[in-house]
Amino acid sequence: MPKKRDYKKEYADYHGTPEQKKNRAARNTARREAMADGTVSRGDGKEVDHKKPLSKGGSNAKSNRRVVSRKTNRKKGTKGK
Repeated sequence: MPKKRDYKKEYADYHGTPEQKKNRAARNTARREAMADGTVSRGDGKEVDHKKPLSKGGSNAKSNRRVVSRKTNRKKGTKGK
């Protein structure tokens, strides 16, 4: 039987860190800007991909973003350059 995940601990150790909160805010900003530009819309199955991930030191500049399908973005993961 698989071990149960401790989600509260995961959040405290990773997702709740100041750096991750900053990255999450940057991803949300990128999505809002893409929606304002009309390149994505709610429920369209597309995501804003950072060519060089924020977690690997990438920026939130438009030159580092592109719109891709959810499947493509999830498959890429955080490989980065």
